[in-house]
Amino acid sequence: MKLASYVALFVSLGPYLFAAQPATRQVLTLEIAKQVAAAASAEATANKWTVVIAILDEGGNLMYLERADDTQIGSIQVAQEKAKSAVSFKRPTKVFEEAVAGGRTAILKLPGAMPVEGGLPLMLNGRVAGAIGVSGVTSQQDGQIAKAGADALAKIVAK
Repeated sequence: MKLASYVALFVSLGPYLFAAQPATRQVLTLEIAKQVAAAASAEATANKWTVVIAILDEGGNLMYLERADDTQIGSIQVAQEKAKSAVSFKRPTKVFEEAVAGGRTAILKLPGAMPVEGGLPLMLNGRVAGAIGVSGVTSQQDGQIAKAGADALAKIVAK
């Protein structure tokens, strides 16, 4: 067989020999989402704060929601919006709050950007796997609760 024939065969088989492989990554499961929420809830309970905790998957879909007794119903949507903002923009909602406080009011025009602390991306192996959103007390306290949940994720998946 001539060299040209080998090249033609290689080129024609190339897509099959070097086919792209799908990425593999860890995803949140319902059990993981519940454990993240439990860690956040423990922080809220320790401080006697009543809040709503929302856990979203990487696509921004609600996986788990917990509302403590006597938490205002408005916090149900706010917690979800904080988590949605965190997963959509791959950053804490505190970033937007600080930008607005610093005079960057253009942030308010970003669709889905929630400029109130309390939403954090949930990271697995350096990738956003979902988000946690907390609402019910001050934004700083919401952020403290969300951080407790997000920080617990590494321990949960290491088990």
